[in-house]
Amino acid sequence: MECVVTGGNVKVFAKAIHSLSRVGDELYVEPEDKGLALRSVNSSRSAYACFLFTPLFFSRYTTPGGDVFRCKMAIKSVAAVFRSLASLEKTVEKCHIELDKRKDRLTFTLHCKHGLLKTHNLSFQDSESLQAVFDKDNSANTFRANPRLLVDTVVHFPPSLDEVTLSVTDERMWFRNHVDEGLEQSKAMLTELCLASDEFDHFAVQTHNSITFCLKESRGLLLFAESTGLPISIYFNEPGSPLVLSVTDSVLEGNFVLATLSDDTRNSTKRGRSPPPPLPPDDFMNDDMDAYLIAMDTSIAPGPAETDPTLSKRHNVADHRSRLHGPEEEETAEEDGPPNKKFCSLLFGSVLPPSSQTTTQPMSGQEVLASDSGDDT
Repeated sequence: MECVVTGGNVKVFAKAIHSLSRVGDELYVEPEDKGLALRSVNSSRSAYACFLFTPLFFSRYTTPGGDVFRCKMAIKSVAAVFRSLASLEKTVEKCHIELDKRKDRLTFTLHCKHGLLKTHNLSFQDSESLQAVFDKDNSANTFRANPRLLVDTVVHFPPSLDEVTLSVTDERMWFRNHVDEGLEQSKAMLTELCLASDEFDHFAVQTHNSITFCLKESRGLLLFAESTGLPISIYFNEPGSPLVLSVTDSVLEGNFVLATLSDDTRNSTKRGRSPPPPLPPDDFMNDDMDAYLIAMDTSIAPGPAETDPTLSKRHNVADHRSRLHGPEEEETAEEDGPPNKKFCSLLFGSVLPPSSQTTTQPMSGQEVLASDSGDDT
């Protein structure tokens, strides 16, 4: 494979590399007849990103005939080639990219002004095909907006925020930070922003839904769209199905596919938590511990009145302690623990084995932890 990027397209190509670096640690390179595909996926496989540059994007683009070749490499090494984005447009006139299978090298040669050449030889390894499963055309809710609108919206959320919830009606779209069910709502900081439908270039809602997705990976596409001025399209259906952020131009296409939290996980989280027991009356707050346990016991399961207060006190304390250590209570305590919050995996068999093991049967879906969306599992 050999291609040459010239002029302002060098900066666009570099921006795409930096956007992909926000998603995963590895860059998958796949030269195709329809263009050069650059892909990345995070470690938990809950976020997938792809840029496809058509042959018209390059001043010269040639692919090897015959066998399809794919490779992957550390994305940090590729991003280092285009480290200074500000100076690329001023100093770099063109970028020559050559993939040599015999030497296992991907060579980037930057032709700078005054005849200066900067050559980077990067090693790579063969890889499997990487492709997420999603369908933008059949999405129930579709939106298109100027990238500045969405950038100004997410800037109000801290960079450390993991997930946000997006809700839509016929005339409104809300963004709010996602608060886990285990946290007390009164102690959590809530941030919510509302966008009217007339702020969008296209606003089509068929189902009123709320979806929760990871914000970190989506910031990469927002920054890319802002620098290129391309509008961002948003596609999603119900909770649990992927959210797709897309930019499209005549010479390139970018898609970021993000997993969303399913309703089953939300319902199981709510079912896994029992309401707290009622507080005892204030008259017992200054009494001794045995009297406090009596008040807790009688408030939960009141029994017949006792004539002897001493016997009543002993009976209630003993009964309360025995129920605390009974087998039924131990089982209930284990079941009441909050279940792990999980995202449905996007790559339903999209990561294929090597060609010698490739089959036509789809692989089963995976579940991945939401908290691992940006970290190694």
